[in-house]
This record gives sequence, structure tokens and C-alpha cells, in this order.
Amino acid sequence: MSAVYVIGAGMTQFKPHPDTEVHELARQAAWDAISSSGVSPDDIELAYAGHAYQGQCFGQKVLLKIGIVGLPVVNCENACASGASAVWGVFNAIKAGQADIGIAIGAEKLASAKGGFTPLVADDLESSLGRVMPAVFGMMARKHMERYGTTLEQLAKIAVKNRRNGVRNPYSPWRDEITLEQVLTSPVIAEPLTRLSCCPVSDGASAVILASEKVVRRYTSKPVEIRSAVLASGIRNGVGMADDHSEMTIRAARRAYEQAGIGPNDVDLCELHDPFTIAELVHCEDLGFCAAGDGGRYVDEGRFDIGGDVAVSPSGGLLARGHPLGATGVAQIAEIFWQLRGEAGERQVPNARVGLAHTVGGGVTQIEAGATSVHILVA
Repeated sequence: MSAVYVIGAGMTQFKPHPDTEVHELARQAAWDAISSSGVSPDDIELAYAGHAYQGQCFGQKVLLKIGIVGLPVVNCENACASGASAVWGVFNAIKAGQADIGIAIGAEKLASAKGGFTPLVADDLESSLGRVMPAVFGMMARKHMERYGTTLEQLAKIAVKNRRNGVRNPYSPWRDEITLEQVLTSPVIAEPLTRLSCCPVSDGASAVILASEKVVRRYTSKPVEIRSAVLASGIRNGVGMADDHSEMTIRAARRAYEQAGIGPNDVDLCELHDPFTIAELVHCEDLGFCAAGDGGRYVDEGRFDIGGDVAVSPSGGLLARGHPLGATGVAQIAEIFWQLRGEAGERQVPNARVGLAHTVGGGVTQIEAGATSVHILVA
């Protein structure tokens, strides 16, 4: 089975794009990825496109704008893990020998008057009773605080750190840093989470080009290998997002580390699922960067900063780069690709060699969540 490499990436800025339709955003990202990789559009043999709410045959409509037609196109809906699922799909197709060059695209447009996040579903009992994402993560925060003594200030420091990283990222819309006081005193969304503890609603797109080991050296002398790719869903075990840990993240991470032949101590940077400050803290524990309950102390000590033990969300993450659902998982792979090639500019993680991308998506009654993914990349 072939090793699989990232050889190109593209991204739009994640912000409201009121005058640009979503297929055009995705075209821009896809063309940037193709151009940066050195491949010809005719070299691309398959495509996966991740989105949550952009309609049928989304990937075909995007690729048609570039003149790419006739190839296998798979459209993926897995809530916030849609883009990561697209990368997972292309990875496995190339690994299995079905293609040598593939493209994964992710895009979403949510910032319009009729946009927004995860509409209520009539047949999902918990969401219809108010189990929407801010409430879910608010409950998670309260339980973590009560169990481990995590403080509001520690959670707020995550927002401050990620905004500091985000203002150094040209794909983030923010250009001003924020203070601890601003986070703590901004309007409450779902107690104890304030507005600056939550990711913004965004539009945007990202794309990556993947290649097999047979052809990779034709295109670049600096490929980045996807060493492992794991996709999982929640199980009926009573461990849910309202708890203070994610069972399926822990399970997926263990498989990914085993496949990659490394451990969490080997990871230099991580782009993880941080739509709320508590999510970053909990997922750092779940991914093995520290023990359960130690996340707050690690935040205080700067061990998740750029230059710390593991740089978490050096792009700014969902909190400061933005979270157009289908685009997020692909954007994480793109960021790690740039970081491992030393091309991340002012937010560059020194001597980065191993990166981990992690997403969680979808609230489903009776299971923890719909999907989680873990990808490990190695320079």
C-alpha cells in the first residue's frame, strides 16, 4: 500500500463573504492548491468534497468551474468533520492504489442572514430540547471546573492565545489581539462561556492535493506525509459531550498514534477542534498532551503556546481563524502542511516535524457525536 503525501494547499480567508457564492470560494481554494502543487488539473484522478449545508453535487459544481469533469467525485457530510472526512477519503483511495493524485476540498457559507450553525432537527430529541452546541460545551466547562478546579481565567487565556496566533495568520479576519478582561466581560452566550470564548460564524474554503509515493517526487522535494488517518463515530456508552471528556477522541487518537508509530510527546503542533475554549482544553487532555485535569495548569504555564511543549492552534484555530464547517478539517491539514514545510510566516512553530489535526462533528441523540477524525502528518 502506498504512502500518501500532501503536496499543495489553498485557502480563502475565513470571514463573511456576502458577495461571493460558496462554489466560487471553493474554486479559489482548489485552484490555489493545484497551482501550489505543480500538478496539472488533468493529473487529478479523484476528488472528495466536504460540506454540511451546500446542496447536492457540491464538488462537481466546484470542479466544473476549473474545467475538471468526468472523474470520481464523492461529497461528504459529517457536520464539522466533513472536510476532514474528505481528506480521509482521498487518503484511503490513494493508499489503496485507486489513484496517484487526488484533491480534498472543504467549504461552507454560514454568515448570511439565513446561515448559522446546525439547525434544530425535529427527530433529534436532545437538540429539540435545547442541547445545542453552546449549551453542550457550557455544561462540559462546568463539569470540568467542578471536577478539576479549572478556572474561568484559564479558559479565557485560551481565547487570548488563539487570537494572538490568529492575528499573525493572513487567513484569519482578526487584526487585533484581545485581553483576559475582554474575554471575561464579553456577553455570556452559554454560562460560563462568553462571546469571545466561542468561535465566529464564517464563510470560507480550503483544499489540499494528495499524492502517492510513486509520483510525489515529480512535483516537490518537500512533501509532507500523512502518516495516519483515523475516522470514528460515537458509541452508545453514555459518554457524551456533556461529560468532561470525549471518548471517541481518545479512541481515535490511540489508533492514530499506533498507526503512525509515535506518541503524543512527539507532536510539535496540533490543530484541534476548538469551537469553544473548553473544547481546546479538554481535547488537549484527550489527545494525550497532558493528563486529565492538568489542562488548566498547562495553559497557565504556556505549554500550549508557540514555543511550548506542543503548539496548539498556531493558526488561531476555530476560535480565531473561524469555523466554516466543511472547510475546517481541510484547513487544519493545510496549516500543518505549511508549518512542516517552514512556510507559516509569523506564526511558524520552530523546528516543527510532526503535526496532528483533530475534528469533532455532529450532535446525535444517544451517541457522543457523529464523527471525529485524527490525522498525523510528518515532514
